[in-house]
Amino acid sequence: MSLFLNKEDGYFSLTTAGEVAVIILIAVLVILTAVISTRVKENKDQKKSPFSTKQLVFSAVALALGFVTSYIKIVNMPWGGSIVLAMVPIILFSVRWGLGSGLLAGFVFGVLQFMFDGGFAIGWQSIIGDYLLAFTVLGLAGLMKGKKLGVFWGTLIGGVARFLVHYVVGATIWAAYMPDTFFGMTMTSPWIYSLLYNIAYMGPNIIITLVIFGLLYVPMKKYMLGQDIH
Repeated sequence: MSLFLNKEDGYFSLTTAGEVAVIILIAVLVILTAVISTRVKENKDQKKSPFSTKQLVFSAVALALGFVTSYIKIVNMPWGGSIVLAMVPIILFSVRWGLGSGLLAGFVFGVLQFMFDGGFAIGWQSIIGDYLLAFTVLGLAGLMKGKKLGVFWGTLIGGVARFLVHYVVGATIWAAYMPDTFFGMTMTSPWIYSLLYNIAYMGPNIIITLVIFGLLYVPMKKYMLGQDIH
């Protein structure tokens, strides 16, 4: 279809050139972030850089863990969406480093998901909605930075925000793909279908993330609260 996008059976995917272009863009973003960090550190009027080495390293680790765990699918839905552990590192990073860093990490993770995880898309609208926007809003968990039980509230905020994006995209852009029946029920409304479809995997994703944070909260409390960041 173009140099950067393929279209097959109504679905879009990145070409090799598209994947290379996105990788280059991400690399440039990381380099610019590092440069900004260095310049700010050199500014005598600034006491602290907004992008520390620890933050850059932790963001790389969080994205890597999210990317790897996204391939360990407990359940894989037929038209996109799966039950995985990938939300855990992205939510944790967001709660530790705050809203802006969390949104950026979520955006990069969404790009990686579309590039390498067999992304389903039926147009640029669904690419933006189901990947770029849906994963970016996971970073809203950063609103709970430094808050007691912040990872739990952050999981709910980020998880519900991601669900709402998928829900609206599913009920509008994907409406034409609504089946006659779903879960044994006759489907007449794309809004009901999208609700059932997306809650079928987003509900378990949110619950699993909460359970994992619950199991790790006591031994990792200072890391979840960002008390190790100086």
